[in-house]
Amino acid sequence: MMQGTLGVTPFDRCVINMSLIHLCDRESYVSQEMQKRYTERKRETNEAIDNPWLELHQFTILIPHPDREYEDTTLDLGLTHGYNIEVEPVGDRATIPYPIPEGGHFVILLKQNNFKSEEFLMFGTGIFVRPLGILSLDIVGDRGESKPVIIKHPIIREYPPDWEQKLKRFLNGEMKWNELPSPVGYVDRAYHRDYRPPTWNEMALAARGLAGF
Repeated sequence: MMQGTLGVTPFDRCVINMSLIHLCDRESYVSQEMQKRYTERKRETNEAIDNPWLELHQFTILIPHPDREYEDTTLDLGLTHGYNIEVEPVGDRATIPYPIPEGGHFVILLKQNNFKSEEFLMFGTGIFVRPLGILSLDIVGDRGESKPVIIKHPIIREYPPDWEQKLKRFLNGEMKWNELPSPVGYVDRAYHRDYRPPTWNEMALAARGLAGF
């Protein structure tokens, strides 16, 4: 829950929720891009191709201004397909501000405050825990203060009753990623073939209580 958290608007919440949907779906644009780059790197170095989700990556979530305009697409289309998320491998863990256990990934949130400017400012950092479908974030306020926020996947209706305890143990290095419950399978088209991710318009309408998905 982020309502009233350090200037997080309803639009911001929808963009972050939509981004989490893309991160959890291995058939999404950003997941496919991650797999493609991982495979290319391994082939260049003659290394064995394994599970890219076990190697530390950085996901940068760009939160555009709601009035932002694009030349070759629309805001709705870009957010529906997750074009606002960038991914790159982390070569040096020393560049990450806190320890991230295997199976977790570093997340940066950047926000565009002025639609007439291309500048995106730091809005938060955190860890993506894919098995649980959760973002553990530190949202940064205008004065540099931060507040911890846990973002649960908006479509996963039933989380394990002890998910908070297991998340804490995982982040503290007391539990391995493959020991976590994995509700993410329900919202991953690579596993659940009948699942259809919502569009940006569906997410926005659902957030206003006008429609569901």
